[in-house]
Amino acid sequence: MAKLTWHGHSTFSLHTDDGTRIIIDPWLDGNPRSDIKAKDVEELDFILVTHGHSDHFADVVPLAKRTGATVVSTFEVATFAGEEGAKNVHGMNIGGAHRFPFGRVKMTIAHHTGTVHGDKHGRFTANPGGFLVTLNSGTRLYHAGDTSLTLDMQLLRGQVDVAILPIGDNFTMGPEDAARAVEFIEPRVVIPMHYDTFPLIAQDTEEFRRMLDGRAELRVLQPGGSTDI
Repeated sequence: MAKLTWHGHSTFSLHTDDGTRIIIDPWLDGNPRSDIKAKDVEELDFILVTHGHSDHFADVVPLAKRTGATVVSTFEVATFAGEEGAKNVHGMNIGGAHRFPFGRVKMTIAHHTGTVHGDKHGRFTANPGGFLVTLNSGTRLYHAGDTSLTLDMQLLRGQVDVAILPIGDNFTMGPEDAARAVEFIEPRVVIPMHYDTFPLIAQDTEEFRRMLDGRAELRVLQPGGSTDI
């Protein structure tokens, strides 16, 4: 089985059963909830980036330059990472899919804003997205990115085993809308993210559990905590 580890906020590392090492939205050094720093990541194969905000992108280029990992994101974010020194990038766009050695990755719609951290001239504003990752093992993982509730989530019904959803409110959907997203998607497992990083997005996961009303298994991770998927 693959192992999924939460590092606080929206950052997850994924070690697949075939040995591929992936990190999603790496924000480690500036993240008050992270259990590790960027320097602690020694080996990495792929970096998946939902959008360019600093709390998702800040450590992307340093990690890519040091490890040689391939940055996978929207065309604009991937291009910017390449111009900043990332050796390997793969640009995509919303609705597009590509098969990588570890499985198939499809970019999904996310309603949010999209500046790119470090872009001093405003050339690389890009639409945020999410990722639907189908591993070679068959496990289907959905990282929603920063998003509101969208009717498009209904299109994912029957395609997701594990859904990682933001619940922090204010910048993303809150617990009520995340619970509604679970109704739309019908995943087997739900893992909350993008909450409790700072007081503005503090949430009660037990209240979220109540809102789910048994529609999916809720797995609440602590920073550094892992679960098999």
